[in-house]
Order: sequence, then structure tokens, then C-alpha cells
Amino acid sequence: MMLRAARAALFAVIPAEVVLGVLIVAGVGLPPAVVVAMEALVLAVLVLEVAAVRRLYREERRVRATRLAAVRAVWARLVPVAVRRLLALELKNTASLGLWLARRRHGVPRGAVAVGYFGAQAPALLVFLGAMVVEFVVVEIVLRSVGAPGALRAVLLVLDGYSILLALSMIAAFVTRPHVVAAAEVRVRSGALFDLRIPADRIAAARRVRAYNERGTIRVDDDVLTVAVSSQVNIVLELTAPVTAVRPLGRECEVRTVRCFADDPAAAIAAIAERVPAALSNRRVTGCGRP
Repeated sequence: MMLRAARAALFAVIPAEVVLGVLIVAGVGLPPAVVVAMEALVLAVLVLEVAAVRRLYREERRVRATRLAAVRAVWARLVPVAVRRLLALELKNTASLGLWLARRRHGVPRGAVAVGYFGAQAPALLVFLGAMVVEFVVVEIVLRSVGAPGALRAVLLVLDGYSILLALSMIAAFVTRPHVVAAAEVRVRSGALFDLRIPADRIAAARRVRAYNERGTIRVDDDVLTVAVSSQVNIVLELTAPVTAVRPLGRECEVRTVRCFADDPAAAIAAIAERVPAALSNRRVTGCGRP
């Protein structure tokens, strides 16, 4: 009960505090009583959160070997899995931006083949990024022309700048986190949003397909996983046994067929045939087929 109350209070107060902060920075006159009441509410929620965390920590410390393990367990219990995964996505995207600037790739060991998939979506994403940059400039010009308060302009510029940074980091994740073909596994990814490791000995067949009207980016129908790029897939991996796929918000599912996209599907399938020979011996690596 206390845990549910702490979660509900936290997720209700944070947006309200953000809105209040934006109004104050923008120079909107608020009755002192409203500001005092809001800050008192925030303080009360803070006290509730501290009490909930202490109680959870004591419970976990009784059964965990180390303090760090107890802290991790408290974090897992207090924060819903969807929120944890969204925060992790933000961190991974930011890290991908650093990798991009350093011209490095994530999770591509020596001897493995990186299979890119950014090419098909690059035009749309770059146009979208350009539109955001133009908006960033136009909004500042318009606000200056109408004499908007400096504080309001600063808030909007920060929000627009952060949106541009998010778009850049998402593009960086697509570039620096390719599919990976290694001797031990085939890794199917979609930026920092999705990552599926398929053991090599579970790959029964790899074949090309042509499908241009996929719905959504990551979809599971029965035991078929689709990881599309710009509504397209061009590779199908058939498995000898199910593997567990974790969807972006944490839901798990068992899949036996994986459909994905590669900029060069022929090279990707050739890499699978070369680096996963044990998995494909006496099985089939075929060319184009029906989706």
C-alpha cells in the first residue's frame, strides 16, 4: 500500500512541479498561496518517498548480501519496469552520441560483422532533424519580434535544444548499434530501443524476403518477431527453438521466427553462412523468398 502511494504521489507531483517552475520562470504572476501550497505538497511527497525507500531498503537488506544489491532491488520495486527501461533508453542514446562522435560502435567484437540498417531511414530522420533545427531558429526569431520575456524564450530554447539532442542521440544509436553476426550469436537490434541475442545453434535458416508494408517498428505476432525499418523487412531467421525477446517497455515473449531489415541483406546472409557454419550445416541459407 505504501509503495503504491509513493509511486502515485511521485508521478503526480513531478509534472506539476515542472509546470509550476516553467510558469515562474516565464514571469507568470501566481498567488503566493498557490506557490506555498505546491512546495508544501512537494515536501510531503519527499518525506513519503524517503519513508518508503527506507522501509524497502530494510526489507531488502535482510535478504541481500550487499548494500548495492539491496539498493538495486529497492530501485526495481519502487520504479515501474517501463519507467526504468525508458530511463535506460535515454542513457543508452546519450552514450551512443559519444560513440558516434568517437567513430566507434557498440557490441561489435573482433571477428564479428556489423550489419547496418540505418540507410533506409536516414533521409526521413535527417529531414526531421533539419526541420527541428529550423523550428529552433524560427521560434527564437518570432519570440524576439513579439517582445516575449527573456525567461520564456530561454525555457523554450532549452526545450527545443533538448529535443534536437534527443533526435541526434536516436540517430547515433541507429548508427552505432548495428545488427551483429558473430560465431556465437546473431544480434538483432533497433538502436537502443531493442536488442535480441540469438544463439548460433538456434539458427535453422536464413533467407531473404521483400516486404514493404510492415506496421510499426517492433511487433510480435504469435511467435513471429518483426523488427522493421521504414516499414520494411528483407531477412527472415528461422529458429530451431524459441528465444526470449524483451520488448521496449519490458514485456517478454517467446519467438521462433525473426524478421528484420539490413541495408545489404545479401552480405548479411553471407556473413551468417560464413561465421555460423555449425548452426547452418545441413540446413538452408536461401535467396529471395516470400515474406
